[in-house]
Amino acid sequence: MEQISSPPSAASATVSRAEPRRRPPGSISRRILGLSLAWIAGLTLLGGLALDRLVTATLIRNFDTQLAETLPIMIAAAELDPVGEVRFNRPPAEPRFEEPYSGRYWQVSAKGHSDFRSRSLWDRTLRLDLDKACLTLCTGRDESFEDEPLRVVEQDGIIPGSPIVFRFAVAASAATLDAEIARIRQTLWLALGALALGLVILAGLQAGFGLLPLRRMSATIADIRAGRIARAPEADVPPEIAPLVTELNALLDHNAAITESARMHAGNLAHALKTPLSVLLNEAAAESPDLAQTVRREALAMRRHVDHHLARARASARRASSQARAPVWPVLERLQRAVSRIYAARAVTIDLAGTREAVFRGEAQDLEEMAGNLIDNAAKYGGGRVFVTVEVQAGRLAILVEDDGPGIPAGLEKRLFERGLRLDTEKPGTGLGLAIVRDIAEIYGGSVSLGHSEDLGGLMATLELPAADPA
Repeated sequence: MEQISSPPSAASATVSRAEPRRRPPGSISRRILGLSLAWIAGLTLLGGLALDRLVTATLIRNFDTQLAETLPIMIAAAELDPVGEVRFNRPPAEPRFEEPYSGRYWQVSAKGHSDFRSRSLWDRTLRLDLDKACLTLCTGRDESFEDEPLRVVEQDGIIPGSPIVFRFAVAASAATLDAEIARIRQTLWLALGALALGLVILAGLQAGFGLLPLRRMSATIADIRAGRIARAPEADVPPEIAPLVTELNALLDHNAAITESARMHAGNLAHALKTPLSVLLNEAAAESPDLAQTVRREALAMRRHVDHHLARARASARRASSQARAPVWPVLERLQRAVSRIYAARAVTIDLAGTREAVFRGEAQDLEEMAGNLIDNAAKYGGGRVFVTVEVQAGRLAILVEDDGPGIPAGLEKRLFERGLRLDTEKPGTGLGLAIVRDIAEIYGGSVSLGHSEDLGGLMATLELPAADPA
């Protein structure tokens, strides 16, 4: 049974380009702290500004409301004297209106009339914009008095018996209000700053304690590398870290299995080569007359062993490093053309049937090596007809290779997978084809078996492999 090797494909030349160096990722803890700091600072600033504006507006509104309580009293007490000027028949009952520069002032003004002012204004006058109508309450700030900012409340009113619109105004020093606003603002920002600091400390504690399982995982990996432990403990692991621990242990088991398999096959190869080498050394030391024939025989045996282990090693390496997908039908069509050309003199007919959309979960080269050996055996030892069927069911791929040859004697189905065993020694071959198929199939979690073909009457080889979903 001869192994089919696929023709080498021309490799396209590739030009390596220097990739730009990427900055190493920063610490997760610093990322969490930085994001938390930015978020807390932003919210604190926005919230502080909103509270500052709300508190300031509330204090100013309450201050103006208290001032405005004097305006109805002034309007109700206003009357005209004999010369048409405004006078109060009952002055506002506020002692500070009578004390010069006391911080509480009132004034009544109109265009073409003298200002009627409180005694507290003394030699000063409130600057009122008489061109602006104040049918409802007007409030504002006046900075015209040196070192004494004022809050001014104004309203227009008409005195009975006069068509003139008079402006009634009450003012008070804003120093007390400004001091109160400053004190509340300082308290507000100190409180918000303390809150922000507490939140930052809380974020730091969360980052420290939250990432503690990852730090423990790092220490566990270091212990595994140092040989102190063989696996990561899965007990008392947070649910978020449990999948990582499971995958890590699965990777460790997989690597251990690959290492043990490599060690076993290296030992098997060494043991298999030891006997032929001993024979050659003994024959050479004895200067045997048939040394050339012995060398050819033993070299052929060694080549069988080397080919077998190399094929298995290649399949193991591809399986360990790849999650490839290989459409089955194109591989079988290539093998159909290649084997038909090899056995053109015997007019071998190879028919394909079954699921054309089948996909093998593995490398196309390994699929070609396995199916190629089975189809080559069927064409070589059959009567000229080969029937290949592809089936997919429940995530498994089955390739059935039938021929119309004499089949195999009962009881030899499993022995044919032994390395070097051949039923027909007259035809060229190494006796490694089925052994290679079995080993590669087992690497992928599959199997190969031999049976009787009911349709063609010869041998039927069944290759089972994992299937992938069609793209």
